[in-house]
Amino acid sequence: MDKGFIHVYTGPGKGKTTAAIGLGLRAAGAGLKVHMIQFMKGRRYSELDALEKLNNFTFSQHGRDEFVSKEKPEQIDIDLAKEGFECAKSLMNRKKYDMIILDEINVAVDFKLISVEHLIKLIEKKPENLELVLTGRYANSEIVRIADVVTEMLEIKHPYQQGVEARKGIDY
Repeated sequence: MDKGFIHVYTGPGKGKTTAAIGLGLRAAGAGLKVHMIQFMKGRRYSELDALEKLNNFTFSQHGRDEFVSKEKPEQIDIDLAKEGFECAKSLMNRKKYDMIILDEINVAVDFKLISVEHLIKLIEKKPENLELVLTGRYANSEIVRIADVVTEMLEIKHPYQQGVEARKGIDY
């Protein structure tokens, strides 16, 4: 690719990570190399089992399978987010990947685990041909402004509202 774009998947609805993985799957199918960095996630999700079977779609998790408090995040959550962010910088500098997905980066910024200024600097240093995908609720308005593609997922109706628990293979 000559020009890589910046994508943002945000909003209160379901499907932000799924959309990013779908885009990554399309890229991998076209022979591009994809890496997804998950912030604030440590649980083994079903989609990760599928991704492990692909040669050119890799991932890393930088979070715990614990709720992160926005008001008082624990030091380990801050440290893991910074570790994920350093991983993103390193991967960008190596120029090994055609697409990098920063899953839940918007939440990490909103929770102040990573500063919006640091994320903006990372975006500014993005290699010209890298496709960069940022997911998570609460996308910062400055990130939305500088992105090339922005999609907001809205929750109109969901079985959760009727007390249906998350279903393996569908919701996780």
